[in-house]
Amino acid sequence: MEQTLLLNATYEPLQVVHWQKAITLWVQGKVEIVSVYDREIRSVSFSMKLPSVIRLLRRIRIRRAVEHVPFSRANIYARDDHQCQYCGEKFPTAELTFDHVVPVAQGGRKDWENIVTCCITCNRKKGGRTPEQAGMRLMRQPKKPDRAPAIRITFGLRNAPESWRDYVYWNVELDE
Repeated sequence: MEQTLLLNATYEPLQVVHWQKAITLWVQGKVEIVSVYDREIRSVSFSMKLPSVIRLLRRIRIRRAVEHVPFSRANIYARDDHQCQYCGEKFPTAELTFDHVVPVAQGGRKDWENIVTCCITCNRKKGGRTPEQAGMRLMRQPKKPDRAPAIRITFGLRNAPESWRDYVYWNVELDE
């Protein structure tokens, strides 16, 4: 059955909810329907199209866990703004990797303070050496971020409705 994208009052995507929850929120007067599917639902007294995108009428504050930012590839790339920390160029996600500043073979750990965003060319150039050993310099020292860099809503790209495209960030290259 269809899912509904829930937006904050500021049109930021918050989460994906079941269509029944979307209708409940609408009946309670908490949301407005922004976009609908072609499919209708019917009751004894009325019929309506299933909501595809709904927006809260009152803005809610999003509390982000300050003390715990998940250690993940996506959060490393976001912390470093998708910029190689050796050459300084920005790259699409598909052309990035991460690098251990101090290689594991030399006692380096897999944590916020030892992992940086790196392009494939610089990663190959550095190899299993420290930046000093490779004659390379870091743009900035890696550190744990004090807050989560972004809200993440995960759903299958192939299954996402066309009506959601104006409200979510797509991490894909679009054909011109």
